[in-house]
Amino acid sequence: MNKTKILLGMVGLSVALPASASFDFDLDNGDKLSFGGYLKVDARYVNGDVNYQDYWRGNNPGFGDNSHFAINVRESRFNTKYTHGDVTGFIEMDFYGGGGNEVATNSSNPRLRHAFIKYKDITAGQYWTTFMPLAALPDALDFAGPIVGEVFIRQPQIRYTLGGLKVSIENPETWGDDGIDAPGSGGGTVSDKPETNPDIILSYTFKGDWGEVTAAGLARWLEQDTGNVDETALAANVSGKIKIGAKDDIRFQLNVGESGRYVGAGMTHDIVIDPETGDYEVEETTAYTVSYRHVWSNQWRSSVYYGAAETDVLEYDRSHWGLNLIRQLTPQLWAGVEAGNFSIDDEGAENGDSNYLQFSMKFSL
Repeated sequence: MNKTKILLGMVGLSVALPASASFDFDLDNGDKLSFGGYLKVDARYVNGDVNYQDYWRGNNPGFGDNSHFAINVRESRFNTKYTHGDVTGFIEMDFYGGGGNEVATNSSNPRLRHAFIKYKDITAGQYWTTFMPLAALPDALDFAGPIVGEVFIRQPQIRYTLGGLKVSIENPETWGDDGIDAPGSGGGTVSDKPETNPDIILSYTFKGDWGEVTAAGLARWLEQDTGNVDETALAANVSGKIKIGAKDDIRFQLNVGESGRYVGAGMTHDIVIDPETGDYEVEETTAYTVSYRHVWSNQWRSSVYYGAAETDVLEYDRSHWGLNLIRQLTPQLWAGVEAGNFSIDDEGAENGDSNYLQFSMKFSL
């Protein structure tokens, strides 16, 4: 009980620092300029076999006897939007760019998240991939919830939208092409040819009073000189947000196929070496998430979620569950607590799991 009071007190002290409200400006000729984003403070305690991370992904951070507490504000972000008739420009950054230390200044470098231009039905620039179902993301304190089972990619693209239909060509990258351990853009031990074809994505969203469901397909051309790989990789994703009663909802997504780097934010390379044959293979992944969000009142809400992913060749098996309780303190400010577990159960390798407890506060500008 004393530890809980201390954690909540530290979070409250951090958020009490000055913060600005949303700003919108009307410019000449009907143009508009706005500034947005949010401040978020996370106080996080992790205990178990899997090494500490600020938020869980699908990767393997290593193992040890861990008991670690940390407070960070790096998820906080700032964005600017400029609207000129049918044209909108948007740019956003957060502070997960690295740098700094915990000795004196705790500085963090800004990092580009999104930067795109939207003109009528065309979007060009860096944004969430069209293959990623944003509506299916759980209401979580751990950033984005069970990323291990989610499509999770930001990248440059050109997208066309017509009603519920979205078609895009996106920046290609074959992860694992230079001797498996590095991307093909120049960091590996072998000089591979660059990608010659963009990733192609098509999605369609069905909407109604009941919620929405999206079906999406992904096609990529994976090129790798080292293992003489030149193949087409295909994947599909079905997702949705279904309303339950007046305010509750169920959110889900299911991904199958050769999605590789698109799932889990670093869970598996696109091309891997089969440990039994020594051959280079295109990895296949099955991943899914499901969450239930319940609104207790105008001030209180909760979500419970689960996500998991498995791969075919390397036989990775990883999962993440969480349960939270969130209090809406003002229209712009909420505070909450979340408990959960991240588990690595890979075949034929070291395994383990870690529990976590997280207190967060978020103030939207």
